[in-house]
Amino acid sequence: MELEFRETETKHFVENRWIDLREVYYTMPDGTLSPPYYTYSRKNYVVIVATDEQGRYLCVRQFRPGLGKVTTEFPAGGIDRPGGKQYGPDGSEQEDPLLAARRELTEETGYVSDDWEALITVPSQATMADNWAWVYRARNCRPAGRQHLDDTEFLNVLALTPAELEERIRSGGFEQAVHIMAWALDKLKTDL
Repeated sequence: MELEFRETETKHFVENRWIDLREVYYTMPDGTLSPPYYTYSRKNYVVIVATDEQGRYLCVRQFRPGLGKVTTEFPAGGIDRPGGKQYGPDGSEQEDPLLAARRELTEETGYVSDDWEALITVPSQATMADNWAWVYRARNCRPAGRQHLDDTEFLNVLALTPAELEERIRSGGFEQAVHIMAWALDKLKTDL
């Protein structure tokens, strides 16, 4: 059975340097026209499962407009692209994801690490978005100075024991799905 949908019409509601929000119509495999799908492009990003020299997870707390509240999550941030658009399905024009991860860890927490491992690269939200998350593990992180936050970043750093982090996840106090998946992959690798 044919599964591929063929795009027939696209309307761009917001299209700027940061996001492309669109309404897309497809011809489905049976030849009928689909209802509208609402999709978007945005920046690829990194997530860092960082542990300090005592084995505590380095987390950040910050306001997330989508949820309208302060969340606890791992350090994370955008993978920069030179020039104009900061998004698109082709990641060939972006900075090296590992360099972005190193930069984001230092910017958000003030910590550095010499022990990095790539865990996985996954679509951020395949149903609606075309961006990807590169997930890294950084072990034996040590303080290297102060945070270097962007103008729109206001966040606090906290170090959680593995038990404290697991309790936050189980109780719903660690709200980012890709971050929870990153923790599970880290735990799986650690337990092997």
